[in-house]
Amino acid sequence: MIEAPDLSLAALTPLISLFGAACIGVLIEAFAPRESRHPAQVAVALVGTVGGLVSTLVLAGTRDGNDVTAGGALAVDGAGLFLQATIAGLGALSILLFAERALDPARSSFVAAAAVPAGSPRDRELLTADRVQTEVYPLATFAIGGMMLFVAANDLLIMFVALEVLSLPLYLISGLARRRRLLSQEAAVKYFLLGAFASAFFLYGLALVYGATGSVRLSTIQESVATAGGDTLMVLGLALLIVGLMFKASVAPFHTWTPDVYQGAPTPVTAFMAACTKVAAFGAILRLLYVGFGTDEWTWRPLVYGIAIVSMVVGAVLGLTQTDLKRMLAYSSIAHAGFLLTGVLGFDAAGESPGLSATLFYLLVYGLTTLGAFAVLTMVRDGDGEATHLSQWAGLAQRSPVVAAVMTLFLLALAGIPLTSGFTGKFAVFRAAIDDGAWPLAVVALLASAVAAFFYLRVVVLMYFSEPVAGGPTVGVPGLPTTIVLAVTAAATLVLGVVPGSVLDLAGQAANLVG
Repeated sequence: MIEAPDLSLAALTPLISLFGAACIGVLIEAFAPRESRHPAQVAVALVGTVGGLVSTLVLAGTRDGNDVTAGGALAVDGAGLFLQATIAGLGALSILLFAERALDPARSSFVAAAAVPAGSPRDRELLTADRVQTEVYPLATFAIGGMMLFVAANDLLIMFVALEVLSLPLYLISGLARRRRLLSQEAAVKYFLLGAFASAFFLYGLALVYGATGSVRLSTIQESVATAGGDTLMVLGLALLIVGLMFKASVAPFHTWTPDVYQGAPTPVTAFMAACTKVAAFGAILRLLYVGFGTDEWTWRPLVYGIAIVSMVVGAVLGLTQTDLKRMLAYSSIAHAGFLLTGVLGFDAAGESPGLSATLFYLLVYGLTTLGAFAVLTMVRDGDGEATHLSQWAGLAQRSPVVAAVMTLFLLALAGIPLTSGFTGKFAVFRAAIDDGAWPLAVVALLASAVAAFFYLRVVVLMYFSEPVAGGPTVGVPGLPTTIVLAVTAAATLVLGVVPGSVLDLAGQAANLVG
């Protein structure tokens, strides 16, 4: 007789909110009149993401210790709920960026009709049309739901399903840019092909781990590792799993898709990927390493140690050579992935978890700062869309002092300058690594931070100490959605840099994982 697994609907409320909103969005696309789809889709997506955030916060306040549901396949613990709340909050802000220029759809970042061949007469005609491909909203909502499932998965098979649910919508919406459509479609194809390879690595690693342990449940894998040790099949399976997850987190040397996709995708989609996908990928990495393999650290610590150094060096050094702001922020993302891995190594699985709490805090502040930087980027425009070349930002402070000041705040935070959230996040993860004995890694991270600070400050110098280019880009007046995003992200960047104590304490309380 087959018994039904234990299922807590309360614990599943955040996921139900997101996937329910995504399904309603699909129905709107099927049955609602075209002229009413856009406001309806925006409203449904916001209700789903905000509902997911609120239900996660309520669940975090009412839970009693760590728990599992769905027959042990999903974890309901502090770290998972913190990451789910972070993803839902960043997802809601991303939806607002998607909805910018709702009153002027012709200036939207998204194509009017995705099925029209790029460069055709019909495509040029639709460039100024009042239509928008509104499927982006349910697709993004499905992706956010997949990310929230990803960080709570206590089972490798569920983790793989979540990986595909979050990835497939991203492949599609990366190719929906209204302008520079060929570049956008090229980015989508590259992302899809390399993503398929990464998924294959993850699935093959899953099969090897199952062959070594006889289970895909992380808790059972941990017991098997503790009793039998890490044999060759186990270590090889873990390595392949890490490759699949590191690809999604854009960690070098698995980063080759990142600059091209960041540059080619619509800027709101780039912001969404840079913030939410990073949080989801690192949430899955933390759960895999410390729930599945936490008792046998030697099997993964040297591997992650080396990857962290490579990612920091590649991101910092190659970022110096970039002349496109979106590509520069892509290499910034690669460097920050290395910084985050220093926090992963700083987690003492046998005792307290300063590295895990620091990593959770870093993911929150990095997501908010990056989202804000890309929101500013959408406001500086030329005839081709966003003005992303560095030369076009020369003298921007004379054209718009407020926009230049806000962008400077975000760049200083990414560089880790004191009194910004970026400094607090870096200090927390570096201190955790040093406390755990990984001080050589912290030294490399400090040197990489100094190198990376150069290309952030180069943009600041261009904005304030260069003359504006004749006939340069215009700075648009942000609509209400972008204004909300900028206000929230700028305020958070300042507050979490000056008085971060309460959020650090919250991350410390959340730093526990189901074993």
